[in-house]
Amino acid sequence: MQYADDGRRIYEVHWKTIFVLTKLEKEFLRSHSICRIASVSPNGQPHNVPIGYSLDDQYFYLTTDPGTVKLSNIRYNQKVCLLVDESKKPRRAMVIRGMAELIEGGRAFDEAMTVIANQRGWKKKASGEQVVIRVTPSRKSSWGLD
Repeated sequence: MQYADDGRRIYEVHWKTIFVLTKLEKEFLRSHSICRIASVSPNGQPHNVPIGYSLDDQYFYLTTDPGTVKLSNIRYNQKVCLLVDESKKPRRAMVIRGMAELIEGGRAFDEAMTVIANQRGWKKKASGEQVVIRVTPSRKSSWGLD
């Protein structure tokens, strides 16, 4: 037990973010296949590009070619932001913030490529052809989904 200088007890609180999508948010995300991913370079420059995505109950999966700017940025700073939106009225959108992990091979790569291939109808890519960006979401906001 720890105590402050004035004798008060100090409590440590550990918060775990619980990320839960509503039924409408899941339907919205599953009805789209393109998002925009924002990342930041080592010198603080933002980078925002469209990219295909897939998702399961825990992660968002994106794939990209090796050597891209977004991969370089994520190697430096794993914080990313995803935007899925519609330009037609009524406008609907969802922003997802989270931590990105680069998966370049092994069992995790094969599992991610299975999710992607099943959802998109793509042929599975081999390790070295693509890099999987697995995003663990931590925050979300949406509008027009009610």
